[in-house]
Amino acid sequence: MDIKKIINQTQISQENITYNEPMKNHTTFKIGGPAECFIKIKNIEDLKTVLKIADKYKINLNIIGNGSNLLVLDAGIDGIVAKIDIKKFEIKEGSKVILGAGNKMSEVAQKLLKEELTGFEELSGIPGTIGGAIKQNAGAHGKEMKDIIETVTLIDRKGNIKTLTNKEMQFEYRKSILSNTDYIAIEAAINLQKGNKEEIKNKMEELKEKRKTTQPLEYPSAGSTFKRGKDFITAKLIDEAGLKGYKVGDAQISTKHAGFIINIGNATAQNVLQLMKHTQEEVYKHSGKKIEPEVEIIGKKM
Repeated sequence: MDIKKIINQTQISQENITYNEPMKNHTTFKIGGPAECFIKIKNIEDLKTVLKIADKYKINLNIIGNGSNLLVLDAGIDGIVAKIDIKKFEIKEGSKVILGAGNKMSEVAQKLLKEELTGFEELSGIPGTIGGAIKQNAGAHGKEMKDIIETVTLIDRKGNIKTLTNKEMQFEYRKSILSNTDYIAIEAAINLQKGNKEEIKNKMEELKEKRKTTQPLEYPSAGSTFKRGKDFITAKLIDEAGLKGYKVGDAQISTKHAGFIINIGNATAQNVLQLMKHTQEEVYKHSGKKIEPEVEIIGKKM
């Protein structure tokens, strides 16, 4: 099957399509083999087209956001990788904000600052998009997406659109209804409050400084590599197992924060997987606790 031929017959703009696209250019880990076909999705019509094609021709389809919680395997990805780049920023009823799934969290934070809307500051440093943050119920500094979401508009693989309430989104720690269904977020309504511009700015700056001093932001990573335990702090267990600074190739457990695996040069996905496995084994040996990956792994095995 010739994906290029199929895609060329659609109305999707050629400037949004590339072939054999290195996925290391689209993940914050800076790791990953080539995607057979990579499409930036700028609007719902293009997304519907891609969904239709994938369904009709049985083409493998992966949906990504900013690639900030993602490890793409070295052999790359067959089929289509669709990056959701649908953007929107609209204020309704004073402090309700409608956002596109492709809006970056950091950009949203800056716009909300201008509008003097508070309640998003804790989430401002999350390096993903709104859609990705909703899927993962991303959180930081004691706040999660579920705390501000009113509704989420979704599309299923058949192109049907529906809007779910916060409760219907089934938010839990680092997961939502999107984690185990084929739904894709396209838009969200969040509830904030009117605030003081100077106070919002100061809080954002304060949290930014805190992240700088506690997280290895100077290196590519996928954020926290492992999930938090119900009765333990994962980074603490990794540290206690003496793994800070441990390396496999150019993948290393950060010496600044043991919860992060960082890419200190040209790490491969294989390096990261080996390091993750070693970390899980050593932590279990040391503490008897099983730690689970938080990072999503996609792509074909060698």
